[in-house]
Amino acid sequence: MTGRLRPRATALLGAALLLGGCAAVSPDGLRGNLDALAGSRVGIDAPLLRPGEDTDAAVAALLREPLTQDAAVRIALLQGPALQASLAALGIAEADRVQASRLPNPVFSLARLAEGDAREIERTLSISLLGVLTLPWRAELAGRQLDAAQLLAAQEAVRLAAEARRAWVRAVAAAQSAAAAERLQEASAAGAELARRMARVGHWSTLQQSREQLVLADSAAQLARARQAAVREREALTRLLGLWGERAAYRLPDRLPGLPPPEALTDGATVESAALRERLDVRAALVRNRQFAASLGYVRATGYLEGLDIGYRRDVATDRAEGGRSVQEGWRLAVPVPVFDWGGARRARARALYLQGAAQVGEAAVRARSEARTAWHAWRTAYDIARHQRDEVVPLRSHIADETLLRYNGMLASVWEVLAEARASLAAVDAATAAERDFWLADTDLRQAITGGSPASAATLGTLPATAAPSPSPALSAGH
Repeated sequence: MTGRLRPRATALLGAALLLGGCAAVSPDGLRGNLDALAGSRVGIDAPLLRPGEDTDAAVAALLREPLTQDAAVRIALLQGPALQASLAALGIAEADRVQASRLPNPVFSLARLAEGDAREIERTLSISLLGVLTLPWRAELAGRQLDAAQLLAAQEAVRLAAEARRAWVRAVAAAQSAAAAERLQEASAAGAELARRMARVGHWSTLQQSREQLVLADSAAQLARARQAAVREREALTRLLGLWGERAAYRLPDRLPGLPPPEALTDGATVESAALRERLDVRAALVRNRQFAASLGYVRATGYLEGLDIGYRRDVATDRAEGGRSVQEGWRLAVPVPVFDWGGARRARARALYLQGAAQVGEAAVRARSEARTAWHAWRTAYDIARHQRDEVVPLRSHIADETLLRYNGMLASVWEVLAEARASLAAVDAATAAERDFWLADTDLRQAITGGSPASAATLGTLPATAAPSPSPALSAGH
């Protein structure tokens, strides 16, 4: 197919090439978009990722004071290797979007042929016609891929923030339990020493002394286990925050935050709708399905025309013997002939991906509802138990200890009863600390179940597979 090249066509081609090269990578690596998606879901007011922020200086500033829960989240987001990997994947997806938004490069080919005194020079400039015609479609598909990558990066940020909150709660609670175990061991040591002195002067039997020594031995073992647990949980938090050296000597608060008032509790009737509206894994499944739907339409429209190219050709033939010179120029169109592949397999694959995406949307919605209900019930139960320990058990134990002390002062109770009640009160305080720890862990789980998604869903979803839309094929050079 040949014809004269018109200046108007040349101008249109040049304009298309110019417009196709306008897309560019965002200067902040889409961190502003990620902050908008994950900021409210991680529960801190400050921006998650400030472009150009000095990480070392920011971490040092956060460690000058006792490490709060929000500060732990901030440090984890600044230094978390998994989040950095997600940001890199986000950059890859953005680069793919920019690449898909640009026209394919034209191909220039040059050939020189000789036969005796005759010489022929062929010049061909061609471009993928399919790549030009489907540029908006491919840009849309890459844009959806980028949307999915942003949601996955936001999921990773929410997951990392939840892990930091859990590690902080465990570390503070373990330190509290170790302090309670130290007080319990001191009380047991006092009882054992008193029993030893009374046995030495003959006021107590060796059996009674052995019982108090056994209490001291048990409390010593309990103290060792509590200290080891405190070290283990602190090191788990240290690893998660990426701290080492002098920075690993950070200070923790003395105790966990108090329980919220009953009027601040979340209503269980709203958690399902909130999960469907806010969860990032549900939104990612919807984006994934829309991408597969767009890819299915692309494959149906393009069919087997993967190698559709158009080009301009100019041939100059020279006869040195006769001194003659001839020029031929015109258009060429290359259309693939569907002899072996009519595109049926590509269409079947695109349809299967679309059906898979639709099924995953339904599965994500069912999982979100169930996990939100489960997390809310666990959260509410943990709150009721912690409040019961704080408002009922601990005051009762304290009252019994006070009454026993009054009876001892009135010579109606022995010193052993006073020591036993003191140990029981310390054990009740330690149980209340464990209940508060369980509540704050359940609170983190509930927040993640409503806004971010379960850890299993974030790991399962992963990166989206490549769509069925092919990249524009390189233009075919004309042969002689």
